[in-house]
Amino acid sequence: MSRIGKLPISIPSGVTVNFDEKSNVVTVKGPRGELSQKIDPSIKFKNENGEITFEIDEKSSVDIKQKQAFHGLYRSLVNNMVVGVSEGYKKTMELVGVGYRVSNQGNLVEFSLGYTHPIFIQLPKEVKVETKSERNQNPIITLESFDKQLLGLICAKIRSFRKPEPYKGKGILFQGEVIRRKSGKTAAAK
Repeated sequence: MSRIGKLPISIPSGVTVNFDEKSNVVTVKGPRGELSQKIDPSIKFKNENGEITFEIDEKSSVDIKQKQAFHGLYRSLVNNMVVGVSEGYKKTMELVGVGYRVSNQGNLVEFSLGYTHPIFIQLPKEVKVETKSERNQNPIITLESFDKQLLGLICAKIRSFRKPEPYKGKGILFQGEVIRRKSGKTAAAK
């Protein structure tokens, strides 16, 4: 059995969890939004006494290793949904580089990252964005959402515009992230 899959999920107040047995879909509704996730039939879902538990269905024909992997996976996905609709998730990114700028108008974000053209990205309505540019400080972009998967996908897309590089330390990085620096050609030639 999966160690993570065994852990129960406590349901906070204001959050409702419904399970449709026909389609094997869990729906989590809370003050921040609503999320749903399809669960593999080899995993049993139980919602009792304000706690959600997952168990492996021994009768299903799926391989035992695959069942154990699903056990932990679906427990983590449903836990992320419960935390998301009750508290939400927040990611802060920093633009490190001379002349790098970011601004937003609603959910339309404009990046100036040293290319010949600005980059525009339209964010979905589930994601709230806030940009901050102060003098002598790196521009900061803060993203908030109740959907952890969507937030991670958007952060990865934004980061792909200028990945952090190890020689000058420039690029888009998460706040607090440390880039291991490499010495250039001059250090190797000696």
